[in-house]
Amino acid sequence: MTHKPRKRFGQHFLHDPAIISRIVASINPKPSDTLVEIGPGRGAITLPLLRAAGRLQVIELDRDLIGPLEVQCRDAGELTLHNADALRVDFCTLTTTTPLRVVGNLPYNISTPLLFHLLAQSRCIADMHFMLQKEVVDRLAATPGSSQYGRLSVMVQYRCAVTPLFTIGAGAFRPPPRVESAFVRLVPFTKLPVEVHDEDLLATVVQQAFAQRRKTLRNALKGLFEEHEIRELGVDPAARAEVLGIREFAALANCAAERRN
Repeated sequence: MTHKPRKRFGQHFLHDPAIISRIVASINPKPSDTLVEIGPGRGAITLPLLRAAGRLQVIELDRDLIGPLEVQCRDAGELTLHNADALRVDFCTLTTTTPLRVVGNLPYNISTPLLFHLLAQSRCIADMHFMLQKEVVDRLAATPGSSQYGRLSVMVQYRCAVTPLFTIGAGAFRPPPRVESAFVRLVPFTKLPVEVHDEDLLATVVQQAFAQRRKTLRNALKGLFEEHEIRELGVDPAARAEVLGIREFAALANCAAERRN
């Protein structure tokens, strides 16, 4: 398939056969799976996934790729094409039986909002395998106290087990991006690691805490908590957000929820 990559869609097409094989092996698709691929592009992993699973749904925004994908995949299995923006797709409507297995080479320019969009629908997702900017994968897997740890780390790790799998060099793509990529597995928890009374409040607390990383919690969370309330939860008001784990953020959010009620 020939198609000039479009910068406005953040297109970098995977072409390295060794990387493609490694990706497909990591996903390990089965005929019983309900697979959804975001951004199939030229079909580098679409074809092997479709051959292994027998059926596959793909979400592609660039309509010029739809026709060539249909031709390329017509003898490989049952392909369902959705010409849509993945940020607007209700993923839970794509299955009525088994939870979704979502895969894709996510455009770097929308990767974070797309991850949050998927997290909001994690109840109908079994797992996710994504190619992302390596810096984003480092943030997803970061632990408290590290420079990469932040809002994305907390909110994703509240919902999912995060497993970075391997790094992908720029040369595996055409055109090569200016950054390294990495392949990551996200598995939504069947039982969340902490109890949160109001998830919107958790998101608010985490966002405000990390809005200015150098601020102490007493300053960053001003307007949400008095200093003594933070201390009574066993959290140091002089600490910065980057040292708090998910349990501490949950405790803060639950405190705010109880006070509101």
